[in-house]
Amino acid sequence: MPSKKVLEEKEQAVSNIAEALKTAHTGVIVDYKGINVADDTKLRKELRESGSTYKVVKNTLLSRAIEKAGIEGIDTALVIQGTTAVAINPEDYVAPAKILQGYADKNKGFTVKAGFIDGKAVSAGEIKQLAKLPPKEVLLSEVVRGLNGPITGLVTVLNGTIKGLVVALNAIAEKEKKSA
Repeated sequence: MPSKKVLEEKEQAVSNIAEALKTAHTGVIVDYKGINVADDTKLRKELRESGSTYKVVKNTLLSRAIEKAGIEGIDTALVIQGTTAVAINPEDYVAPAKILQGYADKNKGFTVKAGFIDGKAVSAGEIKQLAKLPPKEVLLSEVVRGLNGPITGLVTVLNGTIKGLVVALNAIAEKEKKSA
């Protein structure tokens, strides 16, 4: 049986992981089997640069942390087994999914198991769809373009209406001049 000190350390680790999971917008759980040290170093650097945190976690600790964080829908018996790591990001919804799914697409042993978005469990397929989203800047420019279209149309219509009114008033003024 583990000592009291070891149990306290594990409880603290679970609390730390659970708190990180609660504050994250997105989390991606992966099976990192087959990754070598050089690739792992590159992957961690890329995740760090995106503002994401990536940790290899014991399955039992992660299962308890997911439960403690209140993330429902992740079948820990199926998902949390084998070699497990989790990447979380408290600011960006897409970055961990994009980076890890991109790596998984290139490497057979590395697979995305599941994830969560704002505390709600999502499947590996949904993580794959999230990874396909364009960058935030592109999405924002599409929104602005979508809002700009109707405004431009309204301005064009109003300009046409005003121009028609001016032409009509000019015609009336010319007619008045001829009849006077």
